Amino acid sequence: MKKLFLLINLFILLLVLAPVLVNAQIILVPCGNAPGPTTLPGTTNPCTINDFFALLNNIFNFVVYWVATPLAILMLTIGGIMIMISAGNPNLAGTGKKILWVSIIGLALVFCSWLIVNFILCTTLGYCAWNTL
Repeated sequence: MKKLFLLINLFILLLVLAPVLVNAQIILVPCGNAPGPTTLPGTTNPCTINDFFALLNNIFNFVVYWVATPLAILMLTIGGIMIMISAGNPNLAGTGKKILWVSIIGLALVFCSWLIVNFILCTTLGYCAWNTL
């Protein structure tokens, strides 16, 4: 019964994420397919170093907005529910608190990673507006 429940939940999760994943295939790579303003008709848009940084930015945005944030919200909800239904059970309340702390710390690390990447790109490349490409 547990395997069937897990399989049904996995199927529902894939149905929910399918439009996001299809959209990610279209917008993650910013070059190579569509003709650009400087290319000849019938040719593809060549990739440059700026497109590489735009790709990194698109991957980061996908991970932060479509993967990490919804998972953190889900885990915060699960931790809160575990604390609420513990009814005096210290093990369940402790597990709920641990889930809350881990999800908060994980979300803070994900959002602070932007600061680290921005600092590295600003100091090495001197181009601080890399996320607006």
